Amino acid sequence: MKAALWTKYGSPEVLEYREVEKPVPRDTEVLIKVFASTVTAGDCELRSLTFPWYLAIPIRLFAGITKPERIKILGQEISGEVEATGKDIKIFSPGDQVFGATGFTMGANAEYISLPEKSVDSVITIKPANMRHEEAATIPLGGLEALHFLRTANIKKGQKVLINGAGGSIGTIGIQIAKSLGAEVTAVDRSDKLEIMRSIGADYVIDFTIEDYTRQGKNYDVIFDVPGKGSFLKTVKILNTNGYYLIANPRPLKMILGFWISLTSRKRVILESTERKIEDLILLKEMCETGKIKAVIDRRYSLEQIVEAHQYVEDGNKKGNVVILPP
Repeated sequence: MKAALWTKYGSPEVLEYREVEKPVPRDTEVLIKVFASTVTAGDCELRSLTFPWYLAIPIRLFAGITKPERIKILGQEISGEVEATGKDIKIFSPGDQVFGATGFTMGANAEYISLPEKSVDSVITIKPANMRHEEAATIPLGGLEALHFLRTANIKKGQKVLINGAGGSIGTIGIQIAKSLGAEVTAVDRSDKLEIMRSIGADYVIDFTIEDYTRQGKNYDVIFDVPGKGSFLKTVKILNTNGYYLIANPRPLKMILGFWISLTSRKRVILESTERKIEDLILLKEMCETGKIKAVIDRRYSLEQIVEAHQYVEDGNKKGNVVILPP
């Protein structure tokens, strides 16, 4: 099969389009023919290992000290068709149209992938009936992250929600989930993403390159900082009493400050990793089928164009999602 092979840590050019051995499913796995996958900012960070040292060291220990050994193919989201199943599989059958998140073992940027039917890391289920594979592939990762954090905040109708970094894969689904719960949504990102954010339901949009959302004179019940780059102290000031400050990618200082604020005030700072649950992916599927969530696709690349796709995402140009289509 063809795959985008991750040969070393570094620039997008370390990815090579090659022929590799087709996986054989184990007894508890399903073999999926991949019809669409994605490239995310997380894929680019892992490929280049652009993490703080306290994350980079354990990642090297897991993936490979000098070069990737345990993970050979990147990509965390797939949509495709079950081609074969192991003897212990009970839920899926050949021909089932599925989508899901592959977990930290990655492997989506290939023609085939073998995944466990049940896992604490990867999750797969039947894809939304009303979506094409290229649309369904954009939902799992951002959807599970957005759903986890926004549900933690227990959003009620009429509450004011601000999402910083709302133009990416997590943020675009976050806007739609918050709107489906009846919230008034303010979306923050670059100027070239404002129209997309409006089109999926944002009530107000802010271009962070020319405006500071902490100086708008407006307070919020929930603030979801997707990239984790907002000023912590300024953001806490515009959070209502009993409000939630959700940080998807916190740094150590924010973790310490967040613990202190939660301990000494009625404002709650949530900093935690998302637990991927099959019931959450099924809920996202249902939200897609009822029209509450729509896919936001910026560009489509062939698997052979994986280097160009990574370069586009790494440069910060992505609006919503970048899809990879196998040959």
